[in-house]
Amino acid sequence: MCKLNTIAGLAERVYTLEIINPQIFYGVNNTNLDIIKSKFPKLQFIARGDEIKVLGEEAELENFAAKMILLEKYYLKRGELNGHILNEVFGGNGLPEGTAEPEESDTLLIGTRAQKIKARTVNQRAMVKSATGSDIIFAVGPAGTGKTYTAVAIAVKALKEREIRKIILTRPAVEAGENLGFLPGDMKEKVDPYLRPLYDALEDMIPSDKLKSMIESRTVEIAPLAFMRGRTLDNCYVILDEAQNATDLQLKMFLTRMGPNAKMIITGDLTQIDLPKRQTSGLERAIHILKKINGIAIIHLNTEDVVRHRLVKEIVKAYDHDHKAVPAVVEKPEEEI
Repeated sequence: MCKLNTIAGLAERVYTLEIINPQIFYGVNNTNLDIIKSKFPKLQFIARGDEIKVLGEEAELENFAAKMILLEKYYLKRGELNGHILNEVFGGNGLPEGTAEPEESDTLLIGTRAQKIKARTVNQRAMVKSATGSDIIFAVGPAGTGKTYTAVAIAVKALKEREIRKIILTRPAVEAGENLGFLPGDMKEKVDPYLRPLYDALEDMIPSDKLKSMIESRTVEIAPLAFMRGRTLDNCYVILDEAQNATDLQLKMFLTRMGPNAKMIITGDLTQIDLPKRQTSGLERAIHILKKINGIAIIHLNTEDVVRHRLVKEIVKAYDHDHKAVPAVVEKPEEEI
């Protein structure tokens, strides 16, 4: 991200390092930053944390900005940065030989541990591809298929590339043997356990201090599904996770929150419905009645997409093949009034 100001006759640009981890950008003992400074002797650099101020003449700043875009594009594709790359990019020769047009990659972004976050299976890649042409995506499949993780990665990438202004992550706060009212803490502390998988995915993709700041500024918003009622969600990516635990009315309410410049990803597993009896999941019906609408993509993931421990795939297959292996229904006593 870059902001333009003018100070004492010099133009100033303020860059926020969002795509490249600041530690990687600066290098050990600021060696990378020193290389960049040497390529632009007419510019002044003031670097603090993830923010860099650059002062100088407008033409020089434009040249530097173009090089930064090139560097970010390279890093997003390759996930590496070293002195050779910096010399090539900022020295006026473009990207290193043979990499001016990086090969097609499934990499979505570079994580907080410099790991490449990518679509790893056929149907995960279908999710990513659908995100470019569909404003609503349903991703349905068994546990461990990377539905939530891929959805969060798509949204974080869109945020980093400034396609949207915020990310909203939500889940139905369905009780699984415990009543929310009896859990300790305020509302945030009560619902956080339900949203933990979303936090885990975000922490893989955004440095913790940056994520904390983004949550405080509501650039990243995490809330129970009930909190969506009455809102219009615009210029954002909205992810509804565990949608099999949303009722028909809740899912309709959620989908109709969509503003003109919003995108939605709805994930769920129809084999793990935790709703109380007498309530039916709205996910299956939504998929059935919306499947022919242009702009809505429906991706079905399966055991071949399982990316957790190898045993998870075998466990899912075993349950699929044994139709008698159904969880026992435990009757709950009526609550006293």
